[in-house]
Amino acid sequence: MKNITDIDITAAQAAGMAAGLRYRLVPPLQNPQGFTGERLGNRPGSSLEFMDHREYMPGDDLRRIDWQAYARSDKLSVRLYREEVDPHVEIILDGSLSMALPGSSKVQAAVAAAALLGQAAANAHFSHKLWLADEYCRAISSSSEIPGQWHIPAFTGRMSPAGSIARPIGRMRPRAMRLFISDLLWPGEPMEVMQALSEHSSCVIVVQILGRLDIDPPGPGNTRLIDSETGNMVEVYLDSVARNRYIERFKRHQQLWQDACRHCQSVMTTLVADEFLMQMQMDDLVAKGVIC
Repeated sequence: MKNITDIDITAAQAAGMAAGLRYRLVPPLQNPQGFTGERLGNRPGSSLEFMDHREYMPGDDLRRIDWQAYARSDKLSVRLYREEVDPHVEIILDGSLSMALPGSSKVQAAVAAAALLGQAAANAHFSHKLWLADEYCRAISSSSEIPGQWHIPAFTGRMSPAGSIARPIGRMRPRAMRLFISDLLWPGEPMEVMQALSEHSSCVIVVQILGRLDIDPPGPGNTRLIDSETGNMVEVYLDSVARNRYIERFKRHQQLWQDACRHCQSVMTTLVADEFLMQMQMDDLVAKGVIC
C-alpha cells in the first residue's frame, strides 16, 4: 500500500477535499468597511442586484462609478452588486521550488491544505479562487470549481513568491478572505508580504507548511546543501554549533512572521507536512475560529 506521504498531487487534492467535508469556513467576525447588514451574504444572487457602495480603488471598472454620488460628496465610489458582496476566498499557493524538494512532502501537504480549505469554503457557501505564486501570481485553471477539479501545475518557481504577491492584488476581489499557503522560508521582511496580502481584504490567514528537516535538521556529519531556487550546491560539515545556529535563526524567522501577522491582525498556523498528510486535521484553525 502506498504511504500517504508519497501520494501525488492529484491524490493530495482528493484527500484534502474529502477531509474538508468535515469543516466549514467561518466568516470574519466583523464585516469589511462599506458593507451593510450583520454579516456577508451566504448565497449567490443576481449580478444585476445592487447592494451597496464602496470607495473607488485604482483598477475598478469606470462604468461602476456612481457619478451622482460623486456630485453630492465629491468622492468617487463604485456600485457593488450581490455577487461581489457574497463571501469570497482567495487561496494563494506558494509555487516555488522550495515547496517541492526531493524527499519532502511539502508540496502534497500544501495542495491538500488548499483543497481542504477550498472545500470548507464551499461548505459555508463561499465562492473561491486558487492562485499560484512564483515569479508571477496567476489564477489556476478551473480554480473556481470544486477542489477535485483544479488543474494545479508543477511547482517550479525559482524565486520566492514575495515579489509576485503584491502585483495581482488589484485583480483579486476586494474585501475577500485571503488564505496564503507557503513554507515562508525565504529571506526578507515578512511585513511587506503581509501588508500586500492585507490590502483591501477582509482578513488574511497564513498556513505555513514545513518539512520535519526544516524544524529539526540532521545531526553532525557531511551534508550537501542545494539552493532550490538557483540550483547552487555546496558540501559542508554540519557540526553541532552550525546546527544550533540554524535553529536559533529559524526561531527568529518564525517570530518575525508571527509578529507581522499579529500586526496585520492575521492568523498564522504551522503544519508539519508528513503529520498533516497522515491526519488531515486543522485543529489550530478550529481553535482560532477560522473553521469549524
